[in-house]
Amino acid sequence: MELHQLRYLVAVAEEGSFTRAAAREHVAQPAVSAAVKHLERELGVLLLERSRQGARPTEAGVAVLAYARQALAAVAQARDVAAEVTGLLRGRVVIGMVVGCTARVLAELVADFARSHPAVDVRLVEGTSSALLDDLASGAVDVAWVGRAEAAPPGIDTVVLYAEEQVAVLPAGTASAVEGGVLRLSDLPGRRLIALPTGTGGRAALEASCASVDVTPEVAFEVTGLDMVLRLAAEGLGVGFVPASVAEAFGHRVDVLALRPPVSSRIELAWRSGGPSSPAGRVLLDVARRHVERAAAELARPA
Repeated sequence: MELHQLRYLVAVAEEGSFTRAAAREHVAQPAVSAAVKHLERELGVLLLERSRQGARPTEAGVAVLAYARQALAAVAQARDVAAEVTGLLRGRVVIGMVVGCTARVLAELVADFARSHPAVDVRLVEGTSSALLDDLASGAVDVAWVGRAEAAPPGIDTVVLYAEEQVAVLPAGTASAVEGGVLRLSDLPGRRLIALPTGTGGRAALEASCASVDVTPEVAFEVTGLDMVLRLAAEGLGVGFVPASVAEAFGHRVDVLALRPPVSSRIELAWRSGGPSSPAGRVLLDVARRHVERAAAELARPA
């Protein structure tokens, strides 16, 4: 058993594809396939189920992956310790970001970290907030940029950038038919809705507020980008739900309605309690917290 076999196995499991894993590891796809097959022969079990849709771990694969990640983490820590002795920060950090993330502060903190520590590889991965929190808990990512509507799960610490109300958006010129410019969640049954995927902070906030008035939202279009939510709503395909600031920036192509009861979610920086295990991850967290806290203070400052 060799380290590159474990690394390729983890890459395929995380990417869900031999092709994407090969691109991530900067090797040819046949090399990844051969390494994983060799590992399966050596262990005598099938680790990955292959199909036209990609690859996913078998029950045995899930068990082996836990030890593979531990082994790779131990090797990475050994390299990090050696790097600390030389005074040069090395290694790799992984930053998670919720789908459709366009936050300026995230780009700025990544740029700050990358310029200050050029020997560290930085990888950004996208996912739903719930999936990213699972990745934090497992150590697959060092820090994550998430949208939340409820408290963070045990073992996860967060700092809030800002909280914002969601609004409903309709095609321009149609909101006049809604009394008082307010859309009541109790009036949603029968309407086609456009929203972010399950697992995102905005969707969780919408579902929680709907549950408070005993309504189950009927999402006809589930899309990963806020811009697409706005565009589909502008085309008259349903009622879209986006943060108020996003709707305002979209201009006059949609009408905006307040929601009652309010639908509010938070944008947060999240990390595993105790911090990342690697020196590079811990430095990244320090940089990220500094940027988020400064940005939050600027947002709270009166105009």
